[in-house]
Amino acid sequence: MINVAVIGCGYWGPNLVRNFLSTDGCCMKVICDLDTSRLEHLRRLYPTLQTSTSFAEVLACPEVDAVVIATPVRYHYEMARRALEVGKHVLVEKPMAASVDQCRRLVELASQKGLTLMVGHTFIYAPAVRRIKEIVASGELGRILYVSARRLNLGLFQKDINVAWDLAPHDISVILYVLEQMPVSVNCQGKAHVTPGIEDVTNMTLTFADGLFAIIQSSWLDPNKVRQMTFVGDRKMLLYDDMEPHEKIKIYDKRVEVPPHYDTFAEFQYSYHYGDIYSPYLKQGESLRFECQHFIDCIRSGTAPDSNGLQGLRVVEILQAASQSLANNGSTVSVPAISLASPTTRKAAR
Repeated sequence: MINVAVIGCGYWGPNLVRNFLSTDGCCMKVICDLDTSRLEHLRRLYPTLQTSTSFAEVLACPEVDAVVIATPVRYHYEMARRALEVGKHVLVEKPMAASVDQCRRLVELASQKGLTLMVGHTFIYAPAVRRIKEIVASGELGRILYVSARRLNLGLFQKDINVAWDLAPHDISVILYVLEQMPVSVNCQGKAHVTPGIEDVTNMTLTFADGLFAIIQSSWLDPNKVRQMTFVGDRKMLLYDDMEPHEKIKIYDKRVEVPPHYDTFAEFQYSYHYGDIYSPYLKQGESLRFECQHFIDCIRSGTAPDSNGLQGLRVVEILQAASQSLANNGSTVSVPAISLASPTTRKAAR
């Protein structure tokens, strides 16, 4: 049985607590937060939980095997580092840390210690995203031409990161998971309308070596909550709308057919193919529930998580390049290849 402590009981922490309480193979042991009112609220909901206001106290507890960090980003690196150093497995919320260097040090430390390091890229555990990966890999959509992602809502405004660092990690992690490749360059533009120096609207473009590109629009200043991604292939097109309760994926048999070149002065006549629209069956379940179970399973088996530390590093590599682009009025910034070897297995937990 893996004993788990959740650090941070604000916006997202209670969701993690609720899911780990129903996760097989683990015991939700301790919750930790500086706000005693938050701890008292969760203790009323879950009377069996131990509470603490001291992170050091949690780390010193020999019964705690794994630490789940759901604090503001500025605390991610230091808390994850301290947990790994004392031999705790770590699940840290996205983004993994505030810089590439911090992420790299965490990946190396977890490898040295033989511990599981996982990042909370929740959407790659969604049944819809798993199915999208299968559909793209099967070639049903044909060659992917571009990806468009929109993640918009009113708030929640952050104090230490901009909207790209807050919302775009979801879309970036899905794009990397589905396409299985890193972009070669990034450019990003945005504006800070509410808090000076913290962009609340951004538009990011990822360019890949094969010519494919992805557009990611993020906003805290939109009247509607939008969670949409479109994968456009040269045979079919796929729309993923996470706000849909049932038919989250729709596949459109639509495309533009370009005639072969011929030696004439007449203009080319493009033809437009309009076929059926269908929605594939998806397994029902909460993405966070699957993520929590995956974390425990990886600790027990010693296998690397799908959202392991290297994947978290790759997302932060893109975010850091986007920040550099923002600071230079949207100029293109190259994304260097990451030299760390991809983790595979380690010694399983007893």
